[in-house]
Amino acid sequence: MKTNWKLFIILLIASIFGVITIIPYSLTLQGALLQNLPPLYVIITSTIIQNAVIFAIPIFIGLNLAKKVGLGIPILEGWFEGREVKSYLKSILGISIGLGLIAGALIVGLDYLFSFAGVTINVTQASINPPAWQGFLASFYGGINEEIMLRLFLMTLIAWIIFKIKKTKEGNPKNAGMWLAIILAAIIFGIGHLPTVMSLTTLTPLVIVRTIVLNAVGGIIFGWLYWKRGLESAMISHFSADIVLHVIVPFLVLI
Repeated sequence: MKTNWKLFIILLIASIFGVITIIPYSLTLQGALLQNLPPLYVIITSTIIQNAVIFAIPIFIGLNLAKKVGLGIPILEGWFEGREVKSYLKSILGISIGLGLIAGALIVGLDYLFSFAGVTINVTQASINPPAWQGFLASFYGGINEEIMLRLFLMTLIAWIIFKIKKTKEGNPKNAGMWLAIILAAIIFGIGHLPTVMSLTTLTPLVIVRTIVLNAVGGIIFGWLYWKRGLESAMISHFSADIVLHVIVPFLVLI
């Protein structure tokens, strides 16, 4: 098992950057709890240390399993190998941003439909609206950290397990197996949001369905991009979707 340590370090640094960028957004949402928090430099230092540990193992596993199931990080890999990658980056920008914007719009639309069924999340601090610049910075966390954890690690791991069970005669993962990995990773992502939702409202069957569906919609789109275009494409798309959710929609609500 040969690890690309340059790629490992870049992704680890990127994950730490993503966590730091979401701090202003998180602090604003915590509101009154700010008084009980330690100094900012302590928060940033502990954040860097904790996430260096939290993300190191998933990045290591993801990098070592991705190639075995036909997944990868083509732009960074090509860059480290001295290949020309600018044209490939240009080729994925349109579809990545476009699908990201569609994912964001779908999530907003589905949330609106669920509200008709009486499924709304009553946030106790709904009056607290982080400014657009904080929403913009927070979008880096979704684009970088969640894609590292959910696509590079979780989806890759699921695909590898499925690959071990069933593969084509040529030794490649079957399309059905890859789709299963995409969907399972997206559903697990949705389930992972249930504890947060539970702290805001009572969990009912419809609330559970809403939470899983809204989070899985983007996950399926980003998973497909990871499979077909590489991790960078999924990251760009996820970032674009979060811009819709954390910047554009809050701005439209205020005007």
